[in-house]
Amino acid sequence: MSTKAAALTANTYTRPEIGGYMVGMFGQNLIYQIINTGLYFYFQNVICLPAMALGWIFMLARVWDAVNDPIMGTFVDRTHTRWGKCRPYLIFGPPVIMVITIAAFLNSNYADATTTSGRIAIIAWAGISYILWGMTYTVCDIPLWGLTSVMTEDENDRAKALSLARIAAGFAGVGVMIVQVAQAVGSTFEASGLSHSEAQRRGFIVTAIGFTILSTILFEFAGLFTKERVAGSEEHYTVKQNFQIMWKNLPFRQILISGILRSPIQLLLINAMTVVTYYYANGDIMNVFGKNGLNMGILINMVLIGGMMFLGNFLGMGIMPGLMNRFEKKNLYNFATIAGALPYALMFVLYLVAGGNVKPLVWGIPFSVCIFLSGAAQGALNVLQSVMIADCVDYEEYKNGIRTDGVFFSGQSFITKLSSGIAALISSAVFGYVGYSGVNVDKLNTALNQGADFLTYDGGTGPGKYAAAMMFLISIPPAIGMLLAAIPTWRYALPDAEHSRILDELVEQRAAKAALEDNDIE
Repeated sequence: MSTKAAALTANTYTRPEIGGYMVGMFGQNLIYQIINTGLYFYFQNVICLPAMALGWIFMLARVWDAVNDPIMGTFVDRTHTRWGKCRPYLIFGPPVIMVITIAAFLNSNYADATTTSGRIAIIAWAGISYILWGMTYTVCDIPLWGLTSVMTEDENDRAKALSLARIAAGFAGVGVMIVQVAQAVGSTFEASGLSHSEAQRRGFIVTAIGFTILSTILFEFAGLFTKERVAGSEEHYTVKQNFQIMWKNLPFRQILISGILRSPIQLLLINAMTVVTYYYANGDIMNVFGKNGLNMGILINMVLIGGMMFLGNFLGMGIMPGLMNRFEKKNLYNFATIAGALPYALMFVLYLVAGGNVKPLVWGIPFSVCIFLSGAAQGALNVLQSVMIADCVDYEEYKNGIRTDGVFFSGQSFITKLSSGIAALISSAVFGYVGYSGVNVDKLNTALNQGADFLTYDGGTGPGKYAAAMMFLISIPPAIGMLLAAIPTWRYALPDAEHSRILDELVEQRAAKAALEDNDIE
């Protein structure tokens, strides 16, 4: 931020407020992980929905959510209450999300999966509950990210808030552990005499309830312990006008297209627990406690793969604020996309060179390094995208006198949700092609529980095909997506120097307006 802008404003958040915001961000993203990782795994590998049914449910729901985001952004920008325009949704929305999140996991309790009508009912419950969850999640997601633009006028503080928010969201990645915890809980039900499949189903339901209640309590912090300081535009716009505003904003349009092209990187996130559980733990995380004691091979691989991914993500997010003070954001963004494609591609190369088995440390260590580097690139891009979208809000206010924070931050949610939907459809298409779907997954689970080896299991299309499909999905499509993502932003329309000049003028205008209003009151 320039000296002039810093001198004109001290209107920013306090430490308790940013702390409350980060706790809320952690809780909200924990709920996201419960659904994006836990529910996806539950649908695919526990109640065994057909692959293409699962893909279309997630794709259509995410497209609908993505369309809803700008609509929700419009509602946020038209909201005026004593709590502000963002906080009301963050105070009253989380309990609703909690109820629907839990309901999504209660699937298959009311229908017989062995009958056609029962399978249809289970698929219908999955689709309806997931769509409802996405709609309610949107009601809180847009205000949560939009809050960063109204908590402070200080550019550096806003960038810091966004970076800290991304870090808090990154820590919420521990939510992927819902799969391991649920399988551990399921093992206790199995010990009481239930079948393996029924025990796993109950384990997921119980775990999802506990995780969701805790997440909701944390989520409430964002609404209860923050304050809004920056007024939005006094004019109101229709949904159609807001779509036009976003699309005509050139730098925002470049970020939007880039984010959509980068969609395949979501494949690593949605399939991470499936890869860890099946490829490394042979279908059940509890296999780490083998018959002869602790299975160090599984444990080391889980720590390497899971740990390196999170460490890389945190590194990328943590170093970005400092790098943004030294380098052009556009250059950092383009470098992260292009350089980030390499480790993704190398993962599949290592898999092929290793003959399909990257479990031994000689292959596992370089494979985990690739995971680390890809996670770092993704973490860096998450921070850069959020800060660059916030810059676009200033750009729009300067160019057209319009400050629609909610609408522009709905674009970030739009990118994430549409990307997840595209990734889910790609994943389901590949899994459907190799037969990793529905009843075949149920047969696989039974075989693995009886001692079969996932790496050599023949699902009817040849041994090792399921493993190859998983490794392909988390490497090659993400590498292609990363390379494509640099094309729209190669000539980014809002250089840092121009943004600093714009912000100086905006802060001066706000200060002059505030002084004029004070004089009128006197």
